[in-house]
Amino acid sequence: MAGGAALLLPLLLLLLLPVAAAEPPWAGDDGDWDEEAVAEPRGGRVLPGLNALESMDLEFGLCTVTCGIGIREILLMNGCPGGETKCIVGVEECHGPVDCGLGRPISENSKSVVMTCIYIPPENRFKYVWKIIAPNKTAHILPNDSAVMEVHRDTHPITYQCETQGNESVIASVKYTVHATTEHQTKQSERIEAGQSRKKRADAILVFCLVTGIIFTLGVIFAIIFVILHWAIVKAVLGSKNGQDDTFEKLTNKSSQSDM
Repeated sequence: MAGGAALLLPLLLLLLLPVAAAEPPWAGDDGDWDEEAVAEPRGGRVLPGLNALESMDLEFGLCTVTCGIGIREILLMNGCPGGETKCIVGVEECHGPVDCGLGRPISENSKSVVMTCIYIPPENRFKYVWKIIAPNKTAHILPNDSAVMEVHRDTHPITYQCETQGNESVIASVKYTVHATTEHQTKQSERIEAGQSRKKRADAILVFCLVTGIIFTLGVIFAIIFVILHWAIVKAVLGSKNGQDDTFEKLTNKSSQSDM
């Protein structure tokens, strides 16, 4: 038994020596351990997922428009630098009702009108379709496909419409009414007359306030001058009044004493 144990011991040592000599899988070329390989898993450093923003505490600001297309801010509610309670981490598109109703031209004069579609930069992201709208008729599509269009006034009013399209769907629509030359001149003269009448009313109110202030100031000045010039009379009147008050008080005191 002792001899068999002695033979087995060298065999076990021979079997264990190759295992002990083998380098661990995280060892470097020089036999030292590669700390980075130990610290990081295979495949490199772990990166956040594509949907990391969705797991944050976010809040969305108000849309910049009430119709059509606009932008809104994306706010981070915690983890902001400098101890801020909120910070902007980005912006995104936002949409409102498609129909924006009747718009106002960029500029106009007695001969032409400049109109614009609804869009956000960059301008070439969208497709623009201009139409002429007439009651009880099919809309007439114009060849202009730009975001801004200039038209000349006609002898009758014309309604134009611009549709902003994105991803094969209408995302915004606005109309403009271009009045005729004579109608525009009439409206412009009416506005001028209305402005002149408002100015006349304002001038009349200003003159009334000014005259009232002058009369009140003159009255105060004349009252002061009268008191200064007739101070003796005023003093005598005040003194007689005080004497009458004293006489009345004495009579009251005597009557009260007689009653007692």
